Order: sequence, then C-alpha cells, then structure tokens
Amino acid sequence: MAESTQLVIEPTRGWAVLKLGEVWEYRELLYFLVWRDVKVRYKQTALGIAWVVLQPLVATVIFTVVFGNLAKIPSGNLPYPLFAFAALLPWNYFAGALNRAGTSLVNNANLITKIYFPRLIIPLAGVINGLVDFGISLIVLVALMIYYGVVPNAAVLLLPFFLLMAIGTALGVSLWLAALGVQYRDVNYLLPFLSQVWMYATPVVYPASLFPERWRPLLGLNPMAGVVEGFRWALTGSGDAPGPLLLVSVGIIVVLLVSGLVFFRNTERTFADVV
Repeated sequence: MAESTQLVIEPTRGWAVLKLGEVWEYRELLYFLVWRDVKVRYKQTALGIAWVVLQPLVATVIFTVVFGNLAKIPSGNLPYPLFAFAALLPWNYFAGALNRAGTSLVNNANLITKIYFPRLIIPLAGVINGLVDFGISLIVLVALMIYYGVVPNAAVLLLPFFLLMAIGTALGVSLWLAALGVQYRDVNYLLPFLSQVWMYATPVVYPASLFPERWRPLLGLNPMAGVVEGFRWALTGSGDAPGPLLLVSVGIIVVLLVSGLVFFRNTERTFADVV
C-alpha cells in the first residue's frame, strides 16, 4: 500500500521568512493566472487588443494639444507627442498593474478560501500580465521614433533596468494595497484617485528639468519620477541622465518592495477569514 503524505499548513508569525521559493514551486499557477487575466481583459470587446494602442494614443493627442500647444510645456529636443508617449508607456504599465494587483485579493476571494497556494502569486500575476500591453505599446513607440527620425543611443541598453524599476514599484505598492484592501474596502475607491494624483506628481507631461537642480533629487521620492525620466532618456537619448533623482528613486523602490513583502506575509494568515 502506497504511503500517503500529509501537508501541514501553519500560519505565518512575526517577521517570518518570506518563503519566496514557494512562488517558484507554484509557477504553473502563476502562468495560468496571468494568461487568464489577459484573455478575460479583452474577451468580447469590439476592438480587442487595439485598446492597448488606442488609449495612450488618445492621451498623447490630448496632452499634445493642452500641454504642448496651449501651455507650451518644454519637451527638450523631442517633438511633444513623442515626449509624452515615451513617458506614458511606463506610466500606463504602472497604473494598470496597480489597479489590477491592488484589488486582486478581493477579486479572487473564492480562490483564496478554497485551496492553499502562496497568496503572493495573486498580486504578482496582476503586475506581470501588464507586460503584454507594455510590449504592444512599445512597438507603437518605436514606430513613432522612426516617424520623427529619433535614433536611440547606447543608453537604450538600460531600458530593461528602468522596466524592472517600474515592476518593483508596482509590486511594492500593490502588496501594501492588496493586503490593506482585504481589511478595508476603501482601497477600491482610493485606487483611481491615487493613480490620477500620482500621474500629475510624476514628470509625464512635463520634464523634471522644470524643477531647480538642487530640488531635483527630492522629486525622486516619487519612485515613478526616476522610472519615467530614465525610460524617456534611455529610449530617446533626450536630456541628461537622471543622476541623483534616479538614485533616490531606486532607494525608495527597495524600501517599498521589502516592506510590502514583509507586511503582506505577516497579514496573509488572515486573508481567508476576512476576505
């Protein structure tokens, strides 16, 4: 007679080990959740995945008219449409990941209460599946660069680093919001407002150079400032390297990510009871 194995699940206590290895063990579930969310997002839509391109293009046109033509916001040596679209690309990825992952635990309540798996997989899936939209929008950005005759330089090799920063920021903030959202449903109402305010606090429609140089590192307290400025600089070669602003943003991202992981792991034992 074959021996049976028994899995004992104990609640996490205190400053527990993060057990990130469990996420790798359940990687197939992560893949399934990512693919499910991508398919559901565009299922039974008339335009389908074209929404990925349409949304940033419409925003770029509006920003160009309002901020580029009417407000005369400087865009360095870049045409304003390219200046805005290059910033909207990482920003839209971040905002979308935040909205999906920030409410992911509540939206997957049935899954959480029925089976055991590392709960970290749920917000992680919400952050990862936005990379599909990001990749499609990146193709459009490359087409715009070709249209305007902008050729990237060697700094483009740093693009994966800035994308990694955006992923880290989205995951760090989402872990806090997702865990808090289980206890407080106010998070559902907070997210749209937070995304809107955060965008205008980030140099998306304006360059960081508008700030005096001595105050510019403080702009890095908003981690997406370093991401957006760095992404635009790396891809188009426009302006100066982010420098101190980027260093501050990297430090804030590390703090957000580590603290979010610890907070999430120390509260997840109550998720099934409360959600």
